[in-house]
Amino acid sequence: MTQSTVDQELFESEYEHSAVPLNKRKSLLSVTSIWVGFPMIITGAVTGATLVHGLGFKRGILAMLLGNVLLFAYVGLLSMLGAKDGNNFSLQASRTFGRKGYMVSSALLSTLVIGWFAVQTGLTGVSMSGAFDVSTVLIVVLAGIFYVALTLLGIKALSIIGMISAPLFLILGIYSVSEAAQNGHAVASYAGNAESPIAFWVAVTLVFALFADSGTMTADFTRWAKNGKHAAIATFAAFPVANLIAMVIGGIIAAATLTGSGDVFGVIVGKGGAVTWIAVIFLFVNLGSVCSHCLYNGAVGWSHITGTKMRTMTFILGIIGIVAAALGIWNYFVNWLNLLGVIVPPIGTIILMDQLVTRRTSTAIDTDIRYQPFLAWGIGSAAALIVNYQFPSQSTAITGMLVSAAAYWLVSKKSSVVASPSVTARR
Repeated sequence: MTQSTVDQELFESEYEHSAVPLNKRKSLLSVTSIWVGFPMIITGAVTGATLVHGLGFKRGILAMLLGNVLLFAYVGLLSMLGAKDGNNFSLQASRTFGRKGYMVSSALLSTLVIGWFAVQTGLTGVSMSGAFDVSTVLIVVLAGIFYVALTLLGIKALSIIGMISAPLFLILGIYSVSEAAQNGHAVASYAGNAESPIAFWVAVTLVFALFADSGTMTADFTRWAKNGKHAAIATFAAFPVANLIAMVIGGIIAAATLTGSGDVFGVIVGKGGAVTWIAVIFLFVNLGSVCSHCLYNGAVGWSHITGTKMRTMTFILGIIGIVAAALGIWNYFVNWLNLLGVIVPPIGTIILMDQLVTRRTSTAIDTDIRYQPFLAWGIGSAAALIVNYQFPSQSTAITGMLVSAAAYWLVSKKSSVVASPSVTARR
């Protein structure tokens, strides 16, 4: 085997600008590993702890279940669309928003996921500096370089790190739960902290918003599936299975320790000795999984918009993300969740309505910009914003999805009625 062949195998095409051919699709195990390794992360455990701390154990678990079921329905349908045609998110969105109109939604989501890359890279540095006497900025830079290098390998790297990260999290998560359980507090009867309450539907939104961005861009991952069934199975492995496991582990730790913390890394480091080094490896692998997924989403999106290669954008966006992380963007974690819960869910909902309901028999890219999806997106996001400020105990994500779906259906129906007379006249 020549060196050029080795390089070609290592850096295979990522199909930034075209559909993935059927003969290049991945196995069910590979596609499932891509998704299962993404949500089974420390951030999920921290979110689960927050819900249990604010709602109590039983209601917190119920919020996790509902949020994950909603994610499965939303991401699962988008995943099946991705596998059907082999299109990435940008190509998928162009069928609904238009040849140029897609750039708005794609640029937004591709930028948001780079924000998540920065948040998680920053979390790596903060976690390490909190446990050891090391520089946060130094760790952020080193971790960021590792995460960028991983993403440069493309979709195959996401599958491999998923196969490593998920089992490692499961083993160490169970270990952390067993350690926390030694405190002797009854987990199931934990009522939460009255000083930090969370409205139930807000908790459901937090679960959904945690993966609203990459979940909407799921086609970047599931376009590699051989068929829609494989894409649905891969999604189910992530939501509810992997995501729920991570959240429940965090919730149990929070209830058992009465602290509201689901810091799996902190529990392991606290044991000291050789286990500490295992914790360090776990931290970099676990957050490396989510960072590489987010950077991949952003790179695929921006490469299609700019007409460049995925690996070129990985390098550029990676540097931007590392700088942002070093500047402390991780401090705005909750702000990202709130933003995602308002403006992102309508995007995927409108794509589903367009390609599965209103234009399911013909979704050709027939114009540069289609006004219908933008109008529905604006209406859905506006409704979510109203709920956010006027009815703060309700779900912004669910509101945005329902209103945008109804708005798109009505606008599409109205536009088809208006177009009918001209069609008749031409005949």
